[in-house]
Formats: sequence, C-alpha cells, structure tokens
Amino acid sequence: MQQIWYEQRPRGLWLLLLPLSIVFAAIVALRRLAFRIGILRRHRVGCPVIVVGNISVGGTGKTPFVMFLVDLLQARGQRVGIVTRGYGGQSTQWPREVTAESSPDEVGDEPVMLAQRTGAIVVAGPDRVLAARRAIELGARIVLADDGLQHYRLQRDAEIAVVDAARGLGNRWLLPAGPLRERAARLRTVDLVVMTQRHGETSTPGFAAARVVTAQLELVEAVALRGGRRQPLERFRDRPVHALAAIGNPQAFFATLGELGLTVTARALPDHARLTRQDIEFGDAAPVLMTEKDAVKCRAFADERHWWVRAGLRLSAADVATVTAVVDQALVRFQRAR
Repeated sequence: MQQIWYEQRPRGLWLLLLPLSIVFAAIVALRRLAFRIGILRRHRVGCPVIVVGNISVGGTGKTPFVMFLVDLLQARGQRVGIVTRGYGGQSTQWPREVTAESSPDEVGDEPVMLAQRTGAIVVAGPDRVLAARRAIELGARIVLADDGLQHYRLQRDAEIAVVDAARGLGNRWLLPAGPLRERAARLRTVDLVVMTQRHGETSTPGFAAARVVTAQLELVEAVALRGGRRQPLERFRDRPVHALAAIGNPQAFFATLGELGLTVTARALPDHARLTRQDIEFGDAAPVLMTEKDAVKCRAFADERHWWVRAGLRLSAADVATVTAVVDQALVRFQRAR
C-alpha cells in the first residue's frame, strides 16, 4: 500500500481501489457536515484544547511535535494534559491515566512513551471527550489531543496538522486508493501546518495552507535500555549495527541512521506491533538501535546490546514564534467562548 500511495506503483492497482475511495470520501464529507450544522454535537471541555494530527496515515513526525509543544507550554508554566487513543492497548476500561510505569500492553506504546518523556498528565482512551475531562480532573489546564484531527466531537481551540515533507500527501487520493483521511483542502482550515524534514532536507508545500512552519527532525543520541547510559550516535559508525522500528514510517528511521554514517541491518515491523525478545534478537553481539516508542515495550527483556535513539525537533526562532502565536490564539478563543 505504501508503494501505491507514495511511489504510485504498480500504477494500475490504485484504479481498482478508486470506487472505495469515492465511498470513503462521501462518508467523510457527510460526517464533517453533520458536525458543522449541529446534527452531531461537539463537546467543549473546561480548558483550552489544541489538536495535533494529520490528514494522512503513517508516520509524519506528529508525536515528536507533540513533545516539542509540551516542552514549550511547560516552559510557560502551563500544566499540560495529553489525550491519545491508546492504540494497541488491551485495557477493558477507558479512559486510563498513563504513567511512565504503565504497561504498554494495556494502554498502548505511545501513551507510555509520552508520559515517560514529558512528565505531563497523559490519559488514553478512544473517547477523546471523556479522556480530556479526565485529564482536567487530574489537574490539566490545557489539553493537547494527539492524533485527534478527525475526532470532531471534541471541540478544539486550535488545530495543527503535521506533514512529512519527504512524502507529502502521496498520490492525494483518500483511503484506500491513497493515504489521505481527508481531502488536501482540509489543510486550508487548520491554524498551522508543520512540515517535518530530516537532516537538511528542503521542500516547499505542495498544498495551500494559511500558515506553515518547518521542523527539522534530528536523531540526538543513543540511550541504553539497561542502565540508561548515553552515547553519541557517531560512536556506532565504525561497526555493524542492527536497527529495529515498529512505527508508521520505519524506512525514514533507517535512512536517517544511514545519513549519519551508520551501516545498519534493518528490521521493519508493523506500527504498534507487540515486541518479543525474538523480535530484537539478531543472532550476534552487534548493537541494536530502536525507536523510543519501541523501547518502552522491550525493557523487560532487553540486554546491554539494546539502545533506543532519542529524537527531537529543531525549529527556527521565527517558527517557534509562529507556534507560540497559535497557542496564544487558542487561549484567547477559549476565553471568548466561555
């Protein structure tokens, strides 16, 4: 499917999927209209809500931007609550408060990673309204909805869409013929589009949007799963290295390691896959690098060979100011709506 969506090959296969995409597009349009005219109800919660999401499936750098935004808000003294789907979690009771010690099997890998990395209030659950209200009960004064762009039941005060600059919007068709959850025109209605780039990539948006900023996604360092020892990634250049990723766009992770001069043997697994010891074994003593999201699922059986790679975003001062302006705009909108 990735080849159909982003590489447009085999060229004829997507034509077979077009009828399903047309049906999907009609359902999406009718659902959004129902919310706009009030047939379906939006629910406002007791604090400002900023939604961070995307209109395409697969990895776009959305979660690193959520973490960047949490850091920005916490630096301003805000008590932040993150609400997220908890995809892959097997809990029978939702919403669930998530801590760094929570089980990824119960609440999902991304919520545990967010709690571990940010120290923010994190609540997981498929109903974003209930999750947001629970986050407020726990002390949140501003809510970030991670991957909530299409969850219109939750009234929002600002919308931020994240787009992978390298892959863009693919062939621009809606699912399943293309990667889009909503039409490209949806990006004209959000408050901000964040284009994530890797290691000096330059690109221009191939779509219309009111405000666009760019964020450089960087791999910062390797951290040992056992003991937490830190190493610069340059230390892994002169030896064979294995790399593991169960994320939306694993090839981007592997390519970035290669651009840093590492020689990697790559193993890609489905996004949010449950990992076992066998999954992180390569039959030799070479180091194994994995993403932070994968690491939270491997701590119980990892050994001294296993490292997770810390990723971060770098924005220019002007783009940070733009993001800050969107946050301020959300606060004003919330106050006016009260």
